[in-house]
Amino acid sequence: MRLILSAALVVATALSASAGPIDFAKGWAEQRLQMFGSNDYVFGPDLGIVSEGSVSLAWTRLPRAEWGARAATWRWSVAQSVPPTDLALKGGDDRNISIYFVFLPPDQAHATQGANIRSLMGNDQVRVLQYAWGGNHTRGQVIPSPYGPAGQGATVALRQAGTGAHSESVDLSKDYAAAFGGAPGALVGMAVSADSDDTDTVIRAAVGGMILR
Repeated sequence: MRLILSAALVVATALSASAGPIDFAKGWAEQRLQMFGSNDYVFGPDLGIVSEGSVSLAWTRLPRAEWGARAATWRWSVAQSVPPTDLALKGGDDRNISIYFVFLPPDQAHATQGANIRSLMGNDQVRVLQYAWGGNHTRGQVIPSPYGPAGQGATVALRQAGTGAHSESVDLSKDYAAAFGGAPGALVGMAVSADSDDTDTVIRAAVGGMILR
């Protein structure tokens, strides 16, 4: 019983800890999604992205202090954009930027602390909530991911394809419930991608000021 209570206390502490700003200069790495071709990332206070008919993502594991985050704010900009696409169409869903929030049940979060992004995506308990600048969808529309097992991933459309600069504030708990039902578990990782391979176009974009709370 004492061990069970101790484990429960660790989980509760991890999920109630205060979160904070995300530094794109530390702990981020690129994960290629294709054998040939990838995006160019500049890691620093802001994350710079150039995608030329390519796709890949930059990702990081989050420490326990961020596992309980339930909201996020950031700013992003696009200087060169892909055309509008259908984000529900596998193989035709180019977008300027997607920001991914990766959740696991607390017990799985502890058991997979050393796992990379590919290993995490192979865990059927993972839920991936992503926010997209791209497509031609209504702001706030929730779109089931056409990739991976059904019910594992979903996209929330925030900005249609085009250029500009904007600040965003999202409620992860509310959007998670709309996408998957229930409450999110531990926020164990994040990723940022740009996707221009289907339209063979060019994206020039940046993300910064990311704060979890």
